[in-house]
Amino acid sequence: MTNTNNGTNMIEADGLSKFYGQFAATRNVTFSVPRGQVAAFLGPNGAGKSTTMKLLTGFLSPSEGQARIGGHDVLHDRVAASQLIGYLPENGPLYNDMTPNSLLKYMGEARGMPKSELRNRLDYVADKCALGSVWGKTVSKLSRGFRQRVGMAQALLHDPQVLILDEPTSGLDPNQVHEVRELIRSLGETKTILLSTHILSEVNAVCSRVILIHNGRIVLDSSVEEMADGENLETRFRKLTGGSNGRA
Repeated sequence: MTNTNNGTNMIEADGLSKFYGQFAATRNVTFSVPRGQVAAFLGPNGAGKSTTMKLLTGFLSPSEGQARIGGHDVLHDRVAASQLIGYLPENGPLYNDMTPNSLLKYMGEARGMPKSELRNRLDYVADKCALGSVWGKTVSKLSRGFRQRVGMAQALLHDPQVLILDEPTSGLDPNQVHEVRELIRSLGETKTILLSTHILSEVNAVCSRVILIHNGRIVLDSSVEEMADGENLETRFRKLTGGSNGRA
């Protein structure tokens, strides 16, 4: 297993395990993502990707192990860690009766962002996520693609150093997928990004590194090229995961 760490680690999973009774959703998950890298967290449906994301962001507490963001223990130094994280959960909840403008303003105020900074950041995310045409529409009237952009905007609002994105293109049409990938690619120029996905074309499109999880365990940590190993990614993926379903 190859670790391509070549800089200050911004995301660290150290022996993360999550047990539900006798069932292990993840077991001894260990990896790190250095500053400025876009890494794919790849695996079959149910392999343990979302569970690991929730452990890294503090939405779940680990049964064993430690998660650190920018050196801050997520469990014991939650506020400092959360200030560094922008998190886009899969199918993240949004307030349907609010507009993107009012929703993002509310979230910024909840984070305690100064008014002048919040105004600047609202302008930035509206432009970066191309929300201008729906800025005043209620979320309930937005398409899946625009809702995903609003979710991305809330993840970016406080200008985090780390982005943790769980299946960011799930359910989008091809045009929307292209737009989200272009956004992730541009953000990768200045942010550290961990992108959870089971879509191999997504890995090729935006990532330089692959961390592959199967049945709750890390089975590969390498560059995209090393994972392919002279074959196409789909073939290697099937070989490494046995072509079977993983864990929840």
